[in-house]
Amino acid sequence: MPIEIKLGDRIASVKILNQNENLIEIMVDDKVYNVDLMHNDEGTFSIIESNRSHNISLVPSPKPKSYTAHTLYNTYDLEIIDAEARYIRNRGAGAIAQSEKQITAPMPGKIVKVLVKEGESVTQGQTAIIIAAMKMESEYKVALDGIVKAVHVADGDTVESNQVLIEID
Repeated sequence: MPIEIKLGDRIASVKILNQNENLIEIMVDDKVYNVDLMHNDEGTFSIIESNRSHNISLVPSPKPKSYTAHTLYNTYDLEIIDAEARYIRNRGAGAIAQSEKQITAPMPGKIVKVLVKEGESVTQGQTAIIIAAMKMESEYKVALDGIVKAVHVADGDTVESNQVLIEID
């Protein structure tokens, strides 16, 4: 399954096609590379690709799945974006809705509890819904004061990524 790696402003789709010990066939976007990857010290990697050697040191940042990559001449901020990272990022952001007037599911999951009703007045930061995903429950909060326009799910429903759950006016 491919993951995305954000390096500066660029986001690349990365998929490991084949691995035999440290010899890896990897696809970056639509281009295939054969690399010899060695993990030397903690966070230090040696990569040989097309008879060229590259040494990279990865230093974890405080954000989940984010690193600073140091090469001989450059430093890059990078982030691994997979389903788990998207979920953690949404959870770490206080689980505020992606849009100020909608609460959407960040990934597939199950509705544990809907805490608001259509027509109800809600305030910014109020928990509106609880969703279970990846063996964790998360509270999703209202981004602004308003009135609940629509509730599209009920307790126990299964939801898909980006599905609109609640709309606020």
